[in-house]
Amino acid sequence: MHPAIEPYAHGRVTRPDGAEIYWEASGNPDGRPALYLHGGPGGGLGAGGYRRRFDPARYRIIGIDQRGCGRSTPNVIDDLAHLDANTTPALIGDIEAVRRHLGVERWLVHGVSWGSTLALAYALAHPDRVTAIVDAAVTTTSRAEVDWITETMGAVFPEEWERMASAREPGERVIDAYARLLRDPDAAVRARTAAAWDRWEGVHVLLDPLRTAGPLHPSDPRTQQIFATLVTHYWAHDGFLDVPIIDRAGQLAGIPGVLIHGRHDVSGPAATAWRLHRAWPGSRLHIVETEGHGGPEMMALVAQATDEFAG
Repeated sequence: MHPAIEPYAHGRVTRPDGAEIYWEASGNPDGRPALYLHGGPGGGLGAGGYRRRFDPARYRIIGIDQRGCGRSTPNVIDDLAHLDANTTPALIGDIEAVRRHLGVERWLVHGVSWGSTLALAYALAHPDRVTAIVDAAVTTTSRAEVDWITETMGAVFPEEWERMASAREPGERVIDAYARLLRDPDAAVRARTAAAWDRWEGVHVLLDPLRTAGPLHPSDPRTQQIFATLVTHYWAHDGFLDVPIIDRAGQLAGIPGVLIHGRHDVSGPAATAWRLHRAWPGSRLHIVETEGHGGPEMMALVAQATDEFAG
């Protein structure tokens, strides 16, 4: 991992629908462009630890807060009337708007968790803009992955799943129930639903040896609600991907890719990374035997991959 650094520039790009997308740049202004895509959806850039995965002398590192979260505006929970406009095609359009605004021709794209799905979807939409992909905690947000994490995984955590699933109506998918309740007109219902979802988010990573029990965002109800609203919105729509990424992975041939995944990732089993690797000519897969949905060894492998692509 590289030293911690701060951005040398930041700003917002205004989109035609009024959304403003926050971006920040760090490292070498004349370096190779690289884009970081955070998880969630709704996770935000956070404290900026992603910058340490790139050599600051060789990379111009761009981070984006995806629409509706972080420092992008409006915030999703303050603008629920326009939630339906928050889709993967919209995010891809936002990325392209930032790229054009910053004068980037092509860039390496690095995503983690949901960000890995978005990186793949962006590369499929704009392959001529991507020099390489480095994905960690690999997801493709397929219907099968969503059903696993919200339904089938109840076999692993039955007591917590029963608590979480009690929010649904008879015959309703769990994910559909949460997406519905997080748009309820009653603010108390939304807050209660977000807290229940956040508890489940903290549970389904418990087989990760580096995680401790407890909610994902224990002391920040607003962040809980932002995260839960965007995650359930995207998952209820299968990531807004009309054709699953796995079915199109062959189209990534010619784009170098590195996939890094933890063996202990029960919320996102390694089968997804394996199938993607098998379908993507020229990709490389690293399975980290001691980690789950992220960890220091995985991030060190990300840094190693970006170093290799820096030339």
